[in-house]
Amino acid sequence: MDMRRHGPEPLWDGPQIKHTPGLAVELLRELAPLLAEDGIIINPDGDIVGDLPDLQTLQHALDRAVERQNLALFTPIGHARDLATAVLRQVSIALAVGATTTAAAVLEHQVVPASPDGRQATVAGCTGVALGLLDHWLHDHTADTAPSGLAGRIRLPAGHWIGERAATDILGLAAKGRAFRSLDTLTHHHGGHHLLYGSTLALTATVHTWAEQTTTDPTELATAIIR
Repeated sequence: MDMRRHGPEPLWDGPQIKHTPGLAVELLRELAPLLAEDGIIINPDGDIVGDLPDLQTLQHALDRAVERQNLALFTPIGHARDLATAVLRQVSIALAVGATTTAAAVLEHQVVPASPDGRQATVAGCTGVALGLLDHWLHDHTADTAPSGLAGRIRLPAGHWIGERAATDILGLAAKGRAFRSLDTLTHHHGGHHLLYGSTLALTATVHTWAEQTTTDPTELATAIIR
């Protein structure tokens, strides 16, 4: 697989609908600790213990639990963040030397949808960290290490890329400090896979533009600032 494409990236055609028996029960088990904060107790079988709340109360509790869970997934801390930033650095450095297949291999083989044992970087973790860094660099004026006017100078690498549509949207939002806050919208428009590729592409383009403005080696800069 290669991050480069031979032609423009087509529009995403939306998620594939697939019925998975037992998925609702599995989700309730995952959300059980968060639902407990709202007084809704889920047993190991995925059933509600005690009186069943009305549907509106249950839906509001589920919405809050899902929101908190997603926030945790997209904002890894400690070792989980180290894994995500290591992947982002590898991809940025690979693209800096034109190793586009290596960059794709890192994303395909080192990043997983979920890592229960915490040993691998996740799609959500890498995407969230990349968007957070871009918001900080391109909009947060306290980020005094970023060169002035960086957001207006960034251009994606020449050619066509997997995730190029997502990357374009991400850069526009990050310039306003809204990339991370727009995760739901970005996922809806591009899908998780293309959003992962787009976030790494946007991050790489930013690092490369930053390096050009400061006459810094992009490999050294990526190593220094993707933390």
